[in-house]
Amino acid sequence: MAIDVLLRFLRPGYSLIYNAESDYGRGPWFWVMDLNFLLRCALSVAVVASLYRAVRVGGPFRAGLVFLAIWAVCSGLLAFFADDVEGQPLRGSGVVHLGLAFIAFVCVGIGTILVSVSLRSDPAWRRAGTVLLAVSLAGAAAFLLLGSATGHKHAPGGLYERIFLGLELLWIAGRGLHRHGPIAGDPARRRPAYLTKYQFSGLMPRGSTPHRLPVSR
Repeated sequence: MAIDVLLRFLRPGYSLIYNAESDYGRGPWFWVMDLNFLLRCALSVAVVASLYRAVRVGGPFRAGLVFLAIWAVCSGLLAFFADDVEGQPLRGSGVVHLGLAFIAFVCVGIGTILVSVSLRSDPAWRRAGTVLLAVSLAGAAAFLLLGSATGHKHAPGGLYERIFLGLELLWIAGRGLHRHGPIAGDPARRRPAYLTKYQFSGLMPRGSTPHRLPVSR
């Protein structure tokens, strides 16, 4: 988002309310917008990889990660297909750009909701999952507003798009900054306390069966 703020000062002629974010990809300083797309891709891939390592839950969660991975790839590809500025006829590159953007937006909207719902089902992530779910649902509402503005010349589509992207990037940044505890779904979290204390401290060989001892908590 910092790059979006920078582009606002570099290209003051574009409206934050009516122009799409991708319009910065045409004309002077286009490479800054391309860098923005690539950084967004890299950040999203890092978050997907982090979630894959940190959380081990069921199908909806993994489906959400797939959607987020598609969002990441499409976001990166946008750097190579410039859009056509608002009001200009669509050409080949602009058509591809719109297609990639639509796929990316739908996937990040679905992916963040699926992952958030799955995180709420795990006690270690319930509080963070609740916050992330609220952000993702707000993003979905902004996406619906963006859809309703499509094709309407005087609708504030640029504003709706920026709200949507801001919320989705807030979700991604919030997940990246969240410091989690034990791996969700890890069988070690469900081991008896006496196994956890002795076996994992290295005082007892793996595979041996100790006498059950009281453990102070």
